[in-house]
Amino acid sequence: MQHNSRKPLYLQIHEYYKSQISLEKLLEHELIPPEREIMKKFNVSRITVAKALSKLAKEGWIYRIPGKGSFVQGGIHELSKKGVTDSQVEESLLDESTEIFTKNLSHRKKMIGLIMPSMEDFFAIRLIKGVREVLADSDYYLVIMLTDNSKEKEREAIRELIRLQAVGLLIFPVDAEVYNDDILELKVRGFDFVLIDRYLPGVETNFVGSDNVDGAKLAVSHLWDLGHRNIAICSDSALPTKSVEDRIKGYMDALKEREAMIDPSLILTDFQVDYGNLDDKSPLYQFMKQQSASAYITLNARLGIHISRLAKFIGLHVPEDISILTFDDPSSGYDDFGVYTHISQSEQEMGQEAAKILVQLLNNRNKKTSDYKRKMLQSKIIVNESTALCKTFKK
Repeated sequence: MQHNSRKPLYLQIHEYYKSQISLEKLLEHELIPPEREIMKKFNVSRITVAKALSKLAKEGWIYRIPGKGSFVQGGIHELSKKGVTDSQVEESLLDESTEIFTKNLSHRKKMIGLIMPSMEDFFAIRLIKGVREVLADSDYYLVIMLTDNSKEKEREAIRELIRLQAVGLLIFPVDAEVYNDDILELKVRGFDFVLIDRYLPGVETNFVGSDNVDGAKLAVSHLWDLGHRNIAICSDSALPTKSVEDRIKGYMDALKEREAMIDPSLILTDFQVDYGNLDDKSPLYQFMKQQSASAYITLNARLGIHISRLAKFIGLHVPEDISILTFDDPSSGYDDFGVYTHISQSEQEMGQEAAKILVQLLNNRNKKTSDYKRKMLQSKIIVNESTALCKTFKK
């Protein structure tokens, strides 16, 4: 199909299907061709097609049913037969189709998508709880997609949620050295989204997270006061994500403030963890067996539990032989059995604040501003039973 190069592709698609409907080549409640078919017909991307269909839906030419597709709006041909020109029909639609469209959709809530790397710990559960609390009495419902910490799956999730007509997104980005271009495209398109926990360096977006630098400083301060001087900091992500970088920066800043030497061998980031096995050949096992550190700060809760299991495997006792302090609480928080000293990122509040920002953006779309909302929550240290005085510490 020939394109008019002076007009954006999504507008060409929009006008083509508007014409097809006006000429009754597509009848009321008839299914619009699938997105893949439109992509092939016009030789364009899925996002271009989604933008065209979104404009048609907004103007009342079509309505969309998640999982089924797009359909010609009922009553639209009567409006087209009033003897007005095509351009007048479009102007009329902006007003009259609002009533038609609202009647069909007034009983429906609109979709918000939440994209997360995984749900392997209570951090994710608490964060989702916070999001749901805000959306409970709103005009929006939540759909969750997991990416398994894969950039490709994250890209697919963004595109799929847009295809399903999500009106806004909450995105917890994957661990990656470079962020997804699809996130940047959302920003360029003016699509409403909020990043959670990890922001994109050099790119201004709406963001909610915790102060990772300050969190690491709190961790070092607590262990230092207990007499620990050989404090290891550990991450099971080999990629230099912004949250990992900020926590290591806080760790080093805290040691510098105490005029302590920074030992690079205590910064453990270049390793992978097989959480299903206790491998005595792994670098982490060998490091712990040498008792090079008296305390460990782990950058996620799951790694803290793994180090505790390794210590038991080696014959070390927590906290008598080594102290373990985790980022986030490995326990559910719904009982009194939490044993790990941890840095709390207030993840439930994080979910609440992210949802509040997104709902506010969606409810005020007609009052667009160029200001981005950035909410940084203060980290807190919760002292439990996994940290104690260093054995060699003398008051």
